[in-house]
Amino acid sequence: MPKQCEICNKTANRANSVCFSNKHYTYKQQPNLHTVKTMVNGTVKKISVCASCIKANKVKKAV
Repeated sequence: MPKQCEICNKTANRANSVCFSNKHYTYKQQPNLHTVKTMVNGTVKKISVCASCIKANKVKKAV
């Protein structure tokens, strides 16, 4: 399963870290994912959701 949000499909970005000598090193910036119990079609299901979707109340948490 890829590391992506199941609500907004946010995935990893490619970025460069640049050192003092101006060398570029490529690395991945992973999304901030959390496993949350949610109500999906009347059943409780665990899905991975990014922190921005949780803050925006795009997910209905199951109690």
